[in-house]
Amino acid sequence: MAARSPADPGSTDRPRQGGADESRRREQSRCRIVIGDSDPLARRVIRDALQEAGFVVPAEASTATEVIELCRYYRPELAMLEIDLPDTSGIAVTRQLTEQVPEVKVLIFSREEAEEIQLEALTAGAAGFVPKSAEIAGVVDAALSVSRDEAAIPPRTTMRLIERLRVLPEGGLGMRPVRSKLTPREWEVLDLMSQGLDTHEMSEALVLTEETIYSHVKNVLRKLAVHSRREAVEVARMMRDPAAALMGEPRTEGAYPGRPHSTPGSAEPRAARGVRLRG
Repeated sequence: MAARSPADPGSTDRPRQGGADESRRREQSRCRIVIGDSDPLARRVIRDALQEAGFVVPAEASTATEVIELCRYYRPELAMLEIDLPDTSGIAVTRQLTEQVPEVKVLIFSREEAEEIQLEALTAGAAGFVPKSAEIAGVVDAALSVSRDEAAIPPRTTMRLIERLRVLPEGGLGMRPVRSKLTPREWEVLDLMSQGLDTHEMSEALVLTEETIYSHVKNVLRKLAVHSRREAVEVARMMRDPAAALMGEPRTEGAYPGRPHSTPGSAEPRAARGVRLRG
């Protein structure tokens, strides 16, 4: 794909707009978005609208492989993905980004507007879902919402989420957050800790030695950045129980203390070389 030069959000060649638009432009001037869509025309329309709103678009991709490489290289604040990418689905890419670069938020857009598809995307880790039938202004507004740590979800889908929330088990026991550095076995240990089992009881329940259980407990405490089992249980409750998270101050895993930065002098990925926008 030929390289494209992004418009400068602060260019004097542009006509001045109202105070509200200028304020939003300044607010988003540092928010970077990678676009993933196999349709070059769609990418151009979205890119131009985002840049006009003050976002920075360092690169765009036509395949899932390129999206992942670009997000790992640029570490953007947001990735906007078409759900039907040539080599795999945008939902599968969302899962990979959640695991590999969890600081990158994902916004899915798709011609398919079924609520189950939207819920699947959100469960995979997406922060929002925008139908492709939406006006381009709606796409920009969704990006703006996600960049502000707000969800971008259609009202009907929000109602479905509320209905699911009502039938969750008390305390969220047995649930797993989408973004987690704990292994499945460590979550099993943490579940048993939440039920008040001691090391011996957990070893019998999981058919493991007490030394192995003790090792898992140590890993759990380290990854959650806590110093006791009681604290680990409380952090887990806040992580997997939406009601508890709404009523209390949310805690995040110690595995995400800050936003990782690219290593100086690191090699530019092949995908980045192919689709990077010249500054």
